[in-house]
Amino acid sequence: QVQLVESGGGLVQAGGSLRLSCAASGPNLSSSVMGWFRQAPGKEREIVAAIMWIGRTTQYADSVKGRFTISRDNAKNTVYLQMNSLKPEDTAVYYCAAGSSWSAVASNDVYWGQGTQVTVSS
Repeated sequence: QVQLVESGGGLVQAGGSLRLSCAASGPNLSSSVMGWFRQAPGKEREIVAAIMWIGRTTQYADSVKGRFTISRDNAKNTVYLQMNSLKPEDTAVYYCAAGSSWSAVASNDVYWGQGTQVTVSS
């Protein structure tokens, strides 16, 4: 039902920037919470940021506060993750996710995108 397609990943030098995009389609997007997760090699998947599809409520992991910004363009059904001042520790596969509530996203009760690789070189 819900389909999420990420794009924008790639290779970037430390200190550089990337913007990830997540094109969403499906029912009940207006009541959904969108999140960006990442999974680095050998580590568990962790939430990076989340935003209400409708409204301005956002949440960020402490590790990315001040560097990453999540936003959405409802007219385009697209969620973005602007990543600035990238560090090698940001290297991971980044996944877009859609859940019905904040608690659903926090518990990984979500639809997943396919993921996009972000590699930050030192």
